[in-house]
Amino acid sequence: MATVYDFKVKDRMGNEVSLKDYEGKVLLIVNTATGCGFTPHYEPLEAMYKDLKDKGFEILDFPCNQFANQAPGTEEEIHQFCTLKFGTDFPQFAKIDVNGETADPLFAFLATEKPFEGFGKGLKNAALNKFSSMNNKAFGDKAYIRWNFTKFLIGRDGKVLARFEPTKNMDEVRKEVEALLL
Repeated sequence: MATVYDFKVKDRMGNEVSLKDYEGKVLLIVNTATGCGFTPHYEPLEAMYKDLKDKGFEILDFPCNQFANQAPGTEEEIHQFCTLKFGTDFPQFAKIDVNGETADPLFAFLATEKPFEGFGKGLKNAALNKFSSMNNKAFGDKAYIRWNFTKFLIGRDGKVLARFEPTKNMDEVRKEVEALLL
């Protein structure tokens, strides 16, 4: 059975990185954007990273511009924004596509392992569902990710354990991460 360790990705400088380099760690893999309503998620993500990285935790950040053009900058511009505005220190990779024919194979795998189950209840979530459905029509059956800041929790064995939509409370995400680090 495949795990995330079977994939290679590009770092923000264009160098190939094997996810096998992260074997034995708890991972949170996130598609991000710098101009999204969920961009403030960088703050609790960085706090979680600082608090838990010495316990075997890594966050892998993959910028994506497929959602209303909310990550239009270059890798360097995105990196500058994240480090200056949020002090991010976790690994940031090359900007990728997460949907469609050009979707990065890692994200196609993650979303196949843990498909979209909804944004939750409430008016804001219903509005996001409608907007994301319109945005993702062009990707058809390859609309793997519904919006920016979708997070995948990976166990130390490289298996996908959970998917958190951007509407999931970050305190709850942290609790699930911490439970794996005990």
